[in-house]
Formats: sequence, structure tokens, C-alpha cells
Amino acid sequence: DFLVRLTMAMPLGRPRRRVRQSALGTLTALAAVASIAGVVVSISRKGTLGSASVALRRGATMRGAGAKALRRCGAVDAEAMTVMEKVHVKGKSMLMCQPVGIGSAAPADRVHNKELENQVNTSDEWISQRTGISSRHLLTGDGKLSTIAADAAMSALKNAGADGSEIDLVIVATSSPDDLFGDATSVAHKIGAKSAVAFDLTAACSGFMFGMVTAGQYLHSGFAKKALVVGADALSRWVDWEDRNSCILFGDGAGAVVLESVSEGGSAGVLGFAMHSDGAKQEHLTLPYNGEEQVLASGHQPTKGAYSPITMNGKEVYKFATSEVPAVIKEALDNAGMEASQIDHLLLHQANIRIMEVVAKKLGLSMDQVITNIDEYGNTSAGSMPLALDEAVRSGRVKPGDVVACAGFGAGLSWGAAIIKWAGQPVAA
Repeated sequence: DFLVRLTMAMPLGRPRRRVRQSALGTLTALAAVASIAGVVVSISRKGTLGSASVALRRGATMRGAGAKALRRCGAVDAEAMTVMEKVHVKGKSMLMCQPVGIGSAAPADRVHNKELENQVNTSDEWISQRTGISSRHLLTGDGKLSTIAADAAMSALKNAGADGSEIDLVIVATSSPDDLFGDATSVAHKIGAKSAVAFDLTAACSGFMFGMVTAGQYLHSGFAKKALVVGADALSRWVDWEDRNSCILFGDGAGAVVLESVSEGGSAGVLGFAMHSDGAKQEHLTLPYNGEEQVLASGHQPTKGAYSPITMNGKEVYKFATSEVPAVIKEALDNAGMEASQIDHLLLHQANIRIMEVVAKKLGLSMDQVITNIDEYGNTSAGSMPLALDEAVRSGRVKPGDVVACAGFGAGLSWGAAIIKWAGQPVAA
């Protein structure tokens, strides 16, 4: 094992002249690198990137000229230099924060496929073969989304060994809040995060993925030291229970992750990410406003708020997911300076098992590496990824130091990926 630490403090700029082969070649090369960027690079054969790991200081990037200077002076080997040269995507590479706690919650009311056979023209076999779903959990009666969101958050805090009072930021990713103005402040209050700023983020099934990257930026910048990201949805409220193409898919649930900032010299936990959206394809998956007409005494006609049920073009969404998701994961890997072979686990939005199979195959991964619990919970939208990750962590499948490629995708259309290194404590046997 070896460790190379380089501290560079001079202004950015190209080396003024080529490094010459001489007795002072090594010192000259290091001086040239020192003129490139303020960065600390740590390389370890047991690190995150397999043969090498790179930890960059906040806001700094490794410039090609500096890397070439190091190679010329022979300070590090070619394999390590390749990694150093690749990790330079400003704003999309490492975020100095780590995921340290995970939790989830779901309603107790469980509906098996067989129970839907009396609701619509379908069968358990038809649903399970096409989607991988066997059951789903539904909020009923006076059940509230904010309640299961807070339950998931409390579970994540316990898993992280943290208290609500330590949280500086709460993001609730949801498209189906109890309160149209947002549920984040309610969740923050319920967990005792009295000093936290809290807000909702709406990005449908990409919501948790986008929320985690958003929180990571706040932590990376120094705004916050600990953040809580909750993904929670109750799309059963917005399903047409007479449409067999959609009602069989969705369930309700919540998951949460605790992220904490990493001091300089620490190891990044978000290694690279990428996010995209395309409003030209929004029509393929929508929950549209459909206000009722009303006439005021003055004659003005504002509408009374209401929404239509979820509408989805399944074929188009499938084509989109199986094309864009592998591509965005590869983009995130490139931004992290990594290859798919360095992934320990693949965590996707739990939309359809067939999508997971295609994505894994395109990345050269086996289904044994795919984290999934879609058979039990169905598609819980923003709740699906943390709900599945929670089970994997608590079962001991995901261990500290494991690299997890995560990708969310859905309405918008929107999609994104992040490569994370799990940093939570080992689960007690």
C-alpha cells in the first residue's frame, strides 16, 4: 500500500515551461504541480476506486498539466495517474459528505395482487411476471404521509446514532404531501430538528436522488454539517383504481438518509453524480391539474383546485428508462473517475423489475448486485430507493465502504444518478 499527499497552494495556471530531465526534475515537477490548484490527493490501493482513491478538497480540481508533471518525474505510477487525470469534472465530482444513517417506514395495510383481481381485469401472475410486484402497502383512513415520513426519519437518525437537534437541513422529496404547501417543516418538527431549515422538493420518482445531491451541495459548501433527506409518497391517493395499467403499480412508503459533512482530509461519500430532465416528454407520465369551474358573484371564474389521476404511457416510459438510466449511471461513473466493475451494488428506483434487469445487463452487472424490494412494496415513487437501501443495510448486505450506484427516474421526465460510498456503522448481529 502507498499514500501520496500533495498540497498545492499557488494560483491556477499552466507550468511556465516544460519539466526538464535533470537532477532537479522531481522538484521542478512538484513545483509545476503546485502552480496548478489547491488540492489534496490521496491514493490508496484499498480505497474507493479499487486500485486508487482520490479525495479532493472542496472546490478544487486536478488539472491535466499537473498530473502530467507528476508522471514525468515518476512520483506515482501510471495506474494511479490515470485515476487522478480522470477526476476533474468541476461541480459533478466528489461532494465532501457521507451517508451515515438509513431508515424507512410503510403503512400496515398490505394489498396482495390477488386482492386486485376483484378490482380490475388482472391476475397475480400477470402482474408479477410483467412488473415483479406481488404486493403494495397503502395509506388508508386518516393515515398521513408526514407521519410515515417522520417515522422513517427517526429510524434513520437512530441508525446514524444522531439526534434531531443535530440536523441543520431537512429535505422531503414528495409529489403527494399532506399539505400542498409542503410537509418538510412538519417532519422537522416531529423529529426535533428545531434549528433546521426544511423544505420540500418535487421531482416525482427522481425526487430522492435529486434531494440527496441537493443536500450534498449544502454540506459540501459548509452551510450544514448534518442533513436529513426523506423520500416519501402516497400515490395511491392519485391512482385510478379502475385502470389496471396503473393501479397495480403504486404503493405508499417512505425512506430517509442522514448525510454528514466531511472535514478536509476525510473521505468523500458522494463520488460523482449527474442529473437531467426533458420536458418535451412530460406527457408520458403526468398527474395533471384539473380544476373545477366556479363563478364568483363578480363574474370572475377562478377554478376550484383538483387533480386528475395519474396517467402513464408505459411503453414510452420503459423505453426512456432502459435507455437513459444506464447512460446517466455511466456519466456519474465518469465524473467519479470509476468503471462499472468497481460497483458493489446497484440501487434503482423500484419501478419495474424488467427495467432493473435491462439496466444491470447494460452495465455488465449481475442481478445479484441489484438491490430490490419491489415485490413487497411496488413503486413508492420518491420513497422507493431509500426504502430498498434500508433493507439492504439492515440485513448486512450493504456494508461500510461499499460502493453503491444509485439512479432515480420518472415524471418530468427526469433522471439522475450518484455513486456513493456507504459510511454507516456496521449493523449489529
